[in-house]
Amino acid sequence: MSDPQQPLADLSVDKDNLYREEVFTDLKVASIRRLTPIKTDGSEDSDRPVRFIAETTLMSARGPLPVQANIEATNLEAALEKFPAAVNEAVEQMIEQAREMQRQEQSRIVVANQMPPDSKIISG
Repeated sequence: MSDPQQPLADLSVDKDNLYREEVFTDLKVASIRRLTPIKTDGSEDSDRPVRFIAETTLMSARGPLPVQANIEATNLEAALEKFPAAVNEAVEQMIEQAREMQRQEQSRIVVANQMPPDSKIISG
């Protein structure tokens, strides 16, 4: 357990999981983050794959909705082509999660509060 006086005492950097981040955008709806694996000296680590992440914001009835999705691609051109499908899939997953949460909420059993032990029932 960490010391409450030093909440960041256990904070450390995973030196085997470093990435250089670049962002590409069309200044309209699409942003793609390219995460290039690097070594601790800053050189590229070719033993690990480059990762691409789609980012956009959709407008909903409740306001802006940020969407992120992994894109399975080996280069930026492929990531750009796969961007719409990745975002659509992420939105579908978000909708399904919301529906599942709604189903769970609706199926909860509501139990009436019990009367306190010292209370008396008054009948008319």
